[in-house]
Amino acid sequence: MNELTRRDEMSLAGAALRGAPWKAAAVSGGAVAGTSFLMGLVLPGPPDLTWALCLGISVFTLVSAIGAISKPDQGDRVTQQARRWSLRHPWRFALYPGVGAAVLMYPVQLVIDREGVFGAAWDALWGGALVYLVTGLLALTMRGRARGNG
Repeated sequence: MNELTRRDEMSLAGAALRGAPWKAAAVSGGAVAGTSFLMGLVLPGPPDLTWALCLGISVFTLVSAIGAISKPDQGDRVTQQARRWSLRHPWRFALYPGVGAAVLMYPVQLVIDREGVFGAAWDALWGGALVYLVTGLLALTMRGRARGNG
């Protein structure tokens, strides 16, 4: 059997994300972050900017990842094959949005929350793990869309 290396998997996940709904993901993530922060202003207790930004990053990552693989028959041939691979291997695909979310959350935790290097890494890791889990579960439910040998 021809096993894929981590580099090959990363290339496939990146190709699957080509043509993701980036604008919709940014609007969704921004709306969720803004709403979360505004709810903190309205409700009792102090608003938490770090929580709002990390929640927005999570939604941004989820919308872009799931939006990318939701229509595996759109795009060029390479993109279609990569999206089908992603649907056939949901947990391998979900690793990359999870890592991406953790990387985006780390500076938020470090700079805005002033947690320190290790505390920020720990919180960002947990946020990325949650994105990994949700992305993997959603991609797993969409698995039936992957048809063909791609």
